[in-house]
Amino acid sequence: MAIIKVQKGTKDILPSEMPIWHFMEETANKIFTKYGAKEIRTPIFEATELFARGVGDTTDIVNKEMYTFEKSDRSLTLRPENTAGVVRSFIENGMHRLSAPVKLWYKGPMFRYERPQAGRQRQFHQVGIEVFGIKQATADAEVILMAVDYLHELGLNDLTVELNTLGCPKCREEFKTKLKDVIRPYLPQLCEDCQTRFDKNPLRLLDCKSPECQEVYAKPEIQAVIQGDFICEECSEHFEELKNYLDTLGIKYERNRLLVRGLDYYNRTVFEIKSNNLGSQNAVCGGGRYDSLVKNLGGEDTPAIGFAMGMERLASLIGERAEEKLTAYIVSNNTAEAVKLTQELRSKGIACEFDLTNKKFVKQLEKASKTAKFAVILGEDEIANGEVTVKNLDSGEQKTVKRDELKLD
Repeated sequence: MAIIKVQKGTKDILPSEMPIWHFMEETANKIFTKYGAKEIRTPIFEATELFARGVGDTTDIVNKEMYTFEKSDRSLTLRPENTAGVVRSFIENGMHRLSAPVKLWYKGPMFRYERPQAGRQRQFHQVGIEVFGIKQATADAEVILMAVDYLHELGLNDLTVELNTLGCPKCREEFKTKLKDVIRPYLPQLCEDCQTRFDKNPLRLLDCKSPECQEVYAKPEIQAVIQGDFICEECSEHFEELKNYLDTLGIKYERNRLLVRGLDYYNRTVFEIKSNNLGSQNAVCGGGRYDSLVKNLGGEDTPAIGFAMGMERLASLIGERAEEKLTAYIVSNNTAEAVKLTQELRSKGIACEFDLTNKKFVKQLEKASKTAKFAVILGEDEIANGEVTVKNLDSGEQKTVKRDELKLD
């Protein structure tokens, strides 16, 4: 009979890999809680309309990458990202009535149908933050600081913060018009995606990774528009304030005018954090401000900003972490007494095991040395005298103590 294998673009996270994942998750809770954020867990599938309205129907995610299915005359989609779901929950549960800022963090699986590659799968995991209710650049600075702080706590220090402002819808219109005017003569040379984006969302032309398109966008007349200053006074002041806050915090950054991010809901601040230890796919964090999304999804007009990080990519940078050993392994050929002692220790919160198959002492000791910090030996003499022999498996030190006085430290 043929073996059923894991589906393409998905991956088992094996027990040997779990220390890295626990480290990422526990660090997220530690760092984000320090900033006053609360964890939220939303369903892994939502109404398809949520992503069409939220992420944007001109994005590759909605057009090409969503896992959508019909059930009882409803269109449902496995979440391709989590900002839209968190915003839906924010609205539905009346969180706008809470004192601002409302800071929410999440972790969990996302789903996109795309070509699997290193650090990118069809089922992948993200950890992220969404902050609601603050329009000032203080929120932008704190969100970027939170991301940098989290990455540093993971031990990732060789990082580059790239920053840009997309302005508001009003000041973007003039830029879009100028951009289309200079690109129009080269339209036949662009990829199919860019030709579609040209009318629907010209800003996203700059997000294209096609070498042929990048060659077109590098032309002097197009670069003159890209490098031009189209931002209105209010948006410009917001961006300058953000840069001043980052300077005050000692966060180094680079301005990248080509940075637009891949989702339609962003305005003003967008940012990416890149690792200098990765290849071309080097972004470990992406985020930005989305002040209109809450209103677009039926809520009250609420400014917001957030970020997401791919956990598979983070795991590849963190490297291996040692598995946590058991505190004790009970070595005994008296199974009844071994069961009893094991449960006594577990009831005190001590992680321990005993040999379920009652192997010879030497085999049990070998297993203990690989899996535990202490071997707790329970032979005939120890049972008769109400004692146990404790062996420190690191130092080799051994001592016999009364069973009711057993301490493992």
